Amino acid sequence: MLGLYEELVDVDQRLARANKKIKALCQSNEACQRILAIPGIGELTATAIVAAVPDANVFKNGRHMAAWLGLVPRQASSGNKQILLGISKRGDRYLRTLLIQGARAALSLCKNLNNHYGTWLAKKKETLSLNKAAVALANKNARILWALLKTGTLFNGNVNQGIA
Repeated sequence: MLGLYEELVDVDQRLARANKKIKALCQSNEACQRILAIPGIGELTATAIVAAVPDANVFKNGRHMAAWLGLVPRQASSGNKQILLGISKRGDRYLRTLLIQGARAALSLCKNLNNHYGTWLAKKKETLSLNKAAVALANKNARILWALLKTGTLFNGNVNQGIA
């Protein structure tokens, strides 16, 4: 038992060191600092996004970035019948998971946001299931991320940003 405890303490210490490195990296990067203001985006997500998307000009618009992350509905359309299914799950699974889990956290805090963003969140939370609302918010955050990375501006929850 003592060996397992020592191993657990060692893993915990390594995790703390890794978190300190991520925090330092995030604080030293200007793009990370800008996107940290988005509800549901933390230091781990910010550094992962900046590492995976060094140039936002790769994407035509925010919708393309959301599609690249697999945060858009799959289509099974034929003729004049359009059928939308669950998310496509294409792209980077790790980034998609970080964005969706961050969105879940932001949904629990939406009552504290008294701006356009908070109003949108509350409306989605009322009309959709928790999972669908989390994916919708992750999609919105991906589009906002693209806008912030492309333009170099700061997040403003009072305006409809990054929906292109």
